[in-house]
Amino acid sequence: MRRGLLIVAAAIVITGASDGAYAQAPSGDAVFTRECATCHASPAPDSKAPTRDAFRTFSPEAILNALVNGKMQTQGTRLSDAERRAVAEFLAGRGFAAPGGSAVAARCTANPPMSNPASGPRWNGWGGTTANTRYQPKSLGGLTAQDLPKLKLKWAFGYDGVSAARAQPTLAGGRLFVASENGEVHALDPKTGCTYWTFKAQAGVRTALTVSPYKSGARSRYAVYFGDSKANAYGVDAATGALIWTRKVDEHRSAAITGAPTVYNGKVYVPVQGLNEEGQGGRGGYECCTFRGSVTALDANTGIVIWKTYTIGEAPKPRAKNKDGVQTWGPAGAGIWSSPTIDPKRHMLYVATGNSYADPPQPTSDAVIAMDLDSGAMKWVKQATTGDAWAMGCQAKNPDKPECPDTLGPDFDFSASPALVSLKGRDLLVLPQKSGMAFALDPDNEGRIVWQFRIGQGSGLGGQWGAATDGENVYVGTGDFLTKNPGGMHAIRLADGKPVWHVDPQPKLCKDGERGCNSSQGGAVTAIPGAVLSGSLDGGLRAYATADGKIIWQFDTNREFPTVNGVKANGGGMDGPGPIVAGGMLFVNSGYGGLVGRPGNVLLAFGVE
Repeated sequence: MRRGLLIVAAAIVITGASDGAYAQAPSGDAVFTRECATCHASPAPDSKAPTRDAFRTFSPEAILNALVNGKMQTQGTRLSDAERRAVAEFLAGRGFAAPGGSAVAARCTANPPMSNPASGPRWNGWGGTTANTRYQPKSLGGLTAQDLPKLKLKWAFGYDGVSAARAQPTLAGGRLFVASENGEVHALDPKTGCTYWTFKAQAGVRTALTVSPYKSGARSRYAVYFGDSKANAYGVDAATGALIWTRKVDEHRSAAITGAPTVYNGKVYVPVQGLNEEGQGGRGGYECCTFRGSVTALDANTGIVIWKTYTIGEAPKPRAKNKDGVQTWGPAGAGIWSSPTIDPKRHMLYVATGNSYADPPQPTSDAVIAMDLDSGAMKWVKQATTGDAWAMGCQAKNPDKPECPDTLGPDFDFSASPALVSLKGRDLLVLPQKSGMAFALDPDNEGRIVWQFRIGQGSGLGGQWGAATDGENVYVGTGDFLTKNPGGMHAIRLADGKPVWHVDPQPKLCKDGERGCNSSQGGAVTAIPGAVLSGSLDGGLRAYATADGKIIWQFDTNREFPTVNGVKANGGGMDGPGPIVAGGMLFVNSGYGGLVGRPGNVLLAFGVE
């Protein structure tokens, strides 16, 4: 679009007027030429913008949803409904499908009360617990390495009309909570996939979901908390799907929530990122850049703001004007992609930040930040990569282009949550970075680096979304999307950062030459007793033995699946969220259509045969 990067994330089938009602619709070609061609007709080699050919892999519903609910909603507001539909059909190369099945057709016939989400089988939030270790013991998960070869697909659920499935599921209180970039949040029966209720958010939802108690008058009930791509946070009754409250936590037009809100002691901690501005920064017509990452603490009962802390303390100030007289701004950036981690012992909250968007580069970008739980005050900052100011469309050096950083950084965000783990009485914060490094930090010494380990060459495109640790080793996949040899798995000894084993990337399950077919394993991994699970952009879910890295189970998601809710669904690339294990079942999303992956829109549920 004229002022942005078209990032196609997911889509909802828009069921308004029929195709016949758009007989006088404008030309999609003309809308594209006027509004989109600057970024997408001939993208620069280093651009993240999809080409016209790339859009052929998406449905018109997916493209329309990006303009209505997704990353392109800012640009989409400049278009009429007819123009959005026309350009979506033009880019996809086909028309909208007739409305198909929906979750309504799979309603549960019984509605038993929820159990306590803090007891019984569960995987709650992003990392399973507020420590974000992504390790599931048998007592909660019900599965070990010995069970994995016996897993069978029990059911599949389709996310209606979308091209990506990026919101990691949550299981708590006997219910499975899932969300979609079409804005729908569903409560499902984990055994059958039938739907208890569906809630419609104001924009697409990419966050994992967190279930926790809230008070309604004198009564205590349970709520599910999440955020959307317009920086709205929600509390929804977990039993009924009724809205309790919603709160916009950041007014910047590029603000979005991708990290799961973390709930602790009656507060909901909400992280915010601003990718949409980072994607516009190098374009001369945009006043780059004014977004700052933040965490907002909300009252879990009411959504009232308790405190808000920006990752960059200094507000953006006017810098130079570019050759067209457009004002530029800075500092900016340091968004938070991932879920906050709670440290009750030190009364701290830890977040990991992304790169700066504009000069001057900030000491809080590409860093782990410790904040006080009650006030949000920053207690310490540990930066991993200095001078990383990056915006799309900029060159390595930009002496005469003030909308760009003078020296372009490598774009080495942290996209993973810090995992807080104890080893023989010592606590460590462990996480990987897009630089190809994994770190262990000392929370008692202002984040001093205890050890660092190279897991890959590093890549500005793609993410390193999360490690898992069982208290003995750290397990992490290698992203390296832009390198010649992406993918692979590592086990690192927690005590000293020494290698335990490494497994090279496996033969791709997708078709070579197909856009997005890649061996990258940057998605979050999940550990259970004896095994670690890793999804790949090739569409494969693999389980590695924690002892030696031997692959003990593999499932190829690259196909269409019949779904319990009648929605046409298929698997694709797997990145971002990882699988969850709870109550003797394994749940995983497949599909990562957009900048790096291949489209897909399915949730798969496995159990022991």
